[in-house]
Amino acid sequence: MDTQQAAAALRDAAARGRYIAPLRETYEQLGIEDAYAIQRINTDHQLADGRRLVGCKIGLTSLTVQKQLGVDQPDFGMLFDHMGYGDGEPIPAAILHQPRIEAEIAFVMGHDIAMPNPGHHEVLNAIEYALPALEIVGSRIADWNIRITDTIADNASSCAYVLGSTPRKLSSFDLRLCGMSMERRGSLVSVGAGAACLGNPLNGVVWLARTMAALGTPLKAGDLVLSGALGPMVGVTPGDVFEARINGLGSVRAVFDHDLKKAHQ
Repeated sequence: MDTQQAAAALRDAAARGRYIAPLRETYEQLGIEDAYAIQRINTDHQLADGRRLVGCKIGLTSLTVQKQLGVDQPDFGMLFDHMGYGDGEPIPAAILHQPRIEAEIAFVMGHDIAMPNPGHHEVLNAIEYALPALEIVGSRIADWNIRITDTIADNASSCAYVLGSTPRKLSSFDLRLCGMSMERRGSLVSVGAGAACLGNPLNGVVWLARTMAALGTPLKAGDLVLSGALGPMVGVTPGDVFEARINGLGSVRAVFDHDLKKAHQ
């Protein structure tokens, strides 16, 4: 299949704020390896445009969503510097693509993970701290009509993320049992816990560390990892304000601007 053509279609959709038909329908032979190849092409384009890689996001960490898509493992996408927002910093509507939001735990690596098949102990020791986070996902595929290959090619349906300002050592809270609540303008819209993310968010980071090591691009000190949703995602409209609270980690707030003309530089 023509991975360059597919990658260009996704770039064009993102740039124009338009949506395309599912790639799996346009390219009937599209497989998971092809989808990651498309993702890599657009990663290279971002880097050529001066963007900087800051880490990775893990997707499909909900077993329910995995079953819906007929897969038995997560996927990953790349995080760039321009995708990040501070706690409460306005997020322009111009960057949004059928946006949805989910609360997550973000991890920052303190050490490289150079070994080929790291275990939980090695990954745990490599993590410097955790932060509360909100990920804004988006899809360049019309109506979110996606399967595993569509979302992988579309950089794991990534859009933006917000990091909290309260870093915590992992020893200070329970990754599996930490509860999460997310409100939209004071009304509860999503609840969950660490266990919703592959049983424990650390499991996702271990999977990612092994996957990236196998690809020859291991996780390094300073890398940011968004580990996956702690509860159901919620639709976003311009002007919304969301706040997520994660037990032991604190809170983080996403503020969406009304102005469609503003763009994050």
